[in-house]
Amino acid sequence: MEAFSKLGSMLLHALETREPTVDLLESFVDHWKAITNYYIETTDDSRPVKQTEIPWRLKQMLDILVYEEKQQAMQAPRACLEYLLQHKLLETLVTLGKAQYPPGMVQQVLLFFSKLLSQIQKPLLQLVNVYRPVQKLIRLCALPGSQTEKEEAQFLLVICSRVKQDPDTLRYVLEIVHQSAARTTASVQSQNDPASNHATEPPISSKSVASPCSLVQSEASPCSLVQSEASPCSPVQSETSPCSPVQSEASPCSPVQSEASPCSLVQSEASPGSPVQSEASPCSPVQSETSPCSPVQSESGLLSALLQLTSSQRGSVCVKAYESLLLLAALEGSAGELLSLSTRLGELLVGRLLLLHALLPLEDLLPEELQSWPHTPWSSESPTSGHMPNFFAWLNFLDHLMTEAPQVLALKLSQCVRRFWLVDVLQPQLLHTCEQVVLVSTSLLSAVVRLVQSSSLLDQIVHFLLRTDPLTHLLLQRCDHISDQISMASLSLVEELLQKPHRDILEVLVLSFLQSRSYLSSPAGGAEDRLPESIEANEDSDDLEEDPFFFSDSQLLSPALSSPPSASAPSGLGSSADVVNSFLCLVPVQVRSAQMLQEGGYESYVHDAHTLVTDCGSLSLSWDWPLRPPPPSGEEQFFEGPLLRVLFNRLGRVLEQPYELSLQVTAVLSRLSAFSHPLLQEYLLNPYIHLSHCCRSLFSVLIRLMGELMQRIQQVSILTDRLLDTRRHLLGLTPNTGLEHLTLLKGIIVLEEFCKELAAIAFVKLPLESSDSPGDLPGPAVTPLGLY
Repeated sequence: MEAFSKLGSMLLHALETREPTVDLLESFVDHWKAITNYYIETTDDSRPVKQTEIPWRLKQMLDILVYEEKQQAMQAPRACLEYLLQHKLLETLVTLGKAQYPPGMVQQVLLFFSKLLSQIQKPLLQLVNVYRPVQKLIRLCALPGSQTEKEEAQFLLVICSRVKQDPDTLRYVLEIVHQSAARTTASVQSQNDPASNHATEPPISSKSVASPCSLVQSEASPCSLVQSEASPCSPVQSETSPCSPVQSEASPCSPVQSEASPCSLVQSEASPGSPVQSEASPCSPVQSETSPCSPVQSESGLLSALLQLTSSQRGSVCVKAYESLLLLAALEGSAGELLSLSTRLGELLVGRLLLLHALLPLEDLLPEELQSWPHTPWSSESPTSGHMPNFFAWLNFLDHLMTEAPQVLALKLSQCVRRFWLVDVLQPQLLHTCEQVVLVSTSLLSAVVRLVQSSSLLDQIVHFLLRTDPLTHLLLQRCDHISDQISMASLSLVEELLQKPHRDILEVLVLSFLQSRSYLSSPAGGAEDRLPESIEANEDSDDLEEDPFFFSDSQLLSPALSSPPSASAPSGLGSSADVVNSFLCLVPVQVRSAQMLQEGGYESYVHDAHTLVTDCGSLSLSWDWPLRPPPPSGEEQFFEGPLLRVLFNRLGRVLEQPYELSLQVTAVLSRLSAFSHPLLQEYLLNPYIHLSHCCRSLFSVLIRLMGELMQRIQQVSILTDRLLDTRRHLLGLTPNTGLEHLTLLKGIIVLEEFCKELAAIAFVKLPLESSDSPGDLPGPAVTPLGLY
C-alpha cells in the first residue's frame, strides 16, 4: 500500500507541475537581435531578403505582439510593445527599407507595418515613435518604378482605416501640426536639450525647413538608433524632419506649391506642349494663397501617394487607392474640416481630371460616341485602357467621392471642378471659333451632365451653364446654329439638363419668362372671362373636326372619355377629350400614314407618356410648385425666353431640316410638356388659351406648320405611297431608294408622331371625368419608328 501511495503522490505531483512560462520579451528581443546581427555578420549585399531569415523573424515579432495584447489586460503594461517603441525599432526598419538592404527589404517593412497597425487593437498612430516612421514610410510609397505597389496600397489602406476609426490621428498622418504648438513645445524642450536649439532658434520664414514640423523634430532624441547609424549628412538623418526629405528632393520651394494647383500637377506629368498648359492657368492664384512654409507642404506624402497609385496598371492597386481616398473624404467633424481647409485635396484630385482631359484626342472624338458614353465605374478591378475610359472613370470617382463626403468637403471639391476645369478649360473651348472644338466640348459636357449624380457637383455645373451670362446665351443660341451638328449637341445638352433634379434649370430656362402670363390676351385675365372663351374654342374645335382634311374617327378619343369642361381642370382648359382630340386633329387625314402600317394611334404612346410624366413628377416633387398659375401681371411685352424661342423656331422648320434634328427638338418639347407646373401645362398643352398679339404657343406653332404643310404637299405626287415607303425606310424594312422630297416626307411623319405623343401626354396629365384611372392605362406598346 505504501508503494501505491508513493506512486499516486508522484502522479499527482506530475500533474500539478506546469511548463515554464515563455518569456515573451526575451523572445521578442532575441528575434530583433537576430535581425541586427544579420547586418553585422553578412557580407553578401546582393542576397534577396526572402532568402534570409528576416521575414520569418519579423513575423515572429508580430505574432508575439499580437499574442501579448490578447493575453494581457488593456491596462497592463506590454513589455514587448514598450520595447518596440522605446528603442525605435520602427524607425530602424524604415531606414533599412529605404536603403533596400537586403534587396526587397522595403516590401517586408511595408507588410510588417500593415499587419502591426491592423492587428494591434491599441491605438498607435498618435504615438510619436509610431507616426514619425509611418510618415517616412508613406514617403517611400508610389515612387517612380516601384515594384511594391501592392504592398504600398495595402499599407496606405490600413493607415486610412485607422484614421477613420480615430479621426484625431489625421493631423499626424498628414504631418499637419499647428505652428504655434510646434514653437511652444520646441522652446520648452530646447531648455532641457541644447542639441535641439538649432531646430527652434530661427524664426518662421519661407526658407525654414523646421517651422511647420518643429514639434516632431524636437521630440526626436538625437541619440536614436537611426541617427547613430547615419552620417550627419545622410538622407536618413535629413528624414527626421517630416518636411526635410521633400525639400531635399525638390527645389527650395515646397513641392506642394507645385501640387497645390491642378495645373502644376498636369505640367509635371504632361509634356511641355500639353494643351492644359496653354489653356488652363489656375496655378498662380492657388500658389499665391499658400505660403511656402504653410502646413500644406507636408501633404505631399499620403494624398500624393494615393493619387499616384490610382493610376497604377494593376486594377486591385487602383481600387485600394480609391477606397483609401474615400475613407479620408468621409471623415466628419474637425477631421473633415482639417482635410478640407488645410490640404489641397481638391486641387490634387481636379489636377488629375485636367491631365486626363488634356490627353483626350479632341480632333478624333465622335460627338455621338461622347454623348452616349456609358457609365464607367471606378471600382472595376480590371484596369481601364484608353484615354476616354480613364477620363470618365476618374470623373465617376470624383462624383462618388462628393456624394459620400461631408458637405464642407463636397462643396470645396465641386468648386474646384468648376473653377479649374469648367471655367479655365471647358469655357474657352465652348467659346472657341472652331466648330469641331465647340462640337466636341458641348458633347462632352452633355455626357458629364448625364453621368453626374452628386448634388454639389450638379450645383456647380448648373451655375456654370446657366449663371454665366455670355456662355448661357451662346449655348441656347447654338440650339439654332447654322451647323446642324452643333444644334443637335446643344439640344442634347438641354435635354440632359431637364432630366436632372435641380429646380433652377427649369426656373432659369423657361418658368421665369412665363411667370407674368403676359402671353394671355386681356379678356383672358380672369377665370370668369375664360369660361365662355373655352366654350367658344370648343365650338371652333368642333368646326375643325368637321373639316375633311382634319377629321378621322380612328384618331379621336372615345366618346366615353369625353365630357363637358370641369372645375377640376386647370382654368382655360376644355375636357381631357377635347384637349387630346385637338392635338390629334391637327394632322390632316391625307398625310397620315401610321394606320396604313397598322401602327395604331396615340394609344401606342400612352405607356411611354405615363413613364415620362412620372419621371418628371418625381424630379419636381420637392420643388413646391403651385397648383394653379399666378394671376396675369401688367401689360408688359411677352418674351417666351431664348430656349422656347429656338425650340419654336426649329419646330417651324421641321419640314425642311434633318430628320434627327427634328426628333431632338420634339424630344425636348415633349419633356417640357410632361412637367406638372401649371404654367407649362397652360402654355404648352392648352389649345384654348387666347394669346396676346404677336405671341405664340406650342399649339399655335403647330397650326401654322400644318398650313405650310398643306401647301407643300401639293408638289408631291402619289403622296400616300411615298409616305408609306418613307415610313418603311425609317423602320428599316426597305433600303433607301433615293426618294424625292425625302426631307419633307420625314418631316410629315415626325409631325404626325409628335402630335400623337402630345395627345398621349395630355391624356396622362389631365383629369378624366370617367371611371378610367392611371391603372387603366394601356400596357406597354412598341413605340412607332422608335421616334420617342
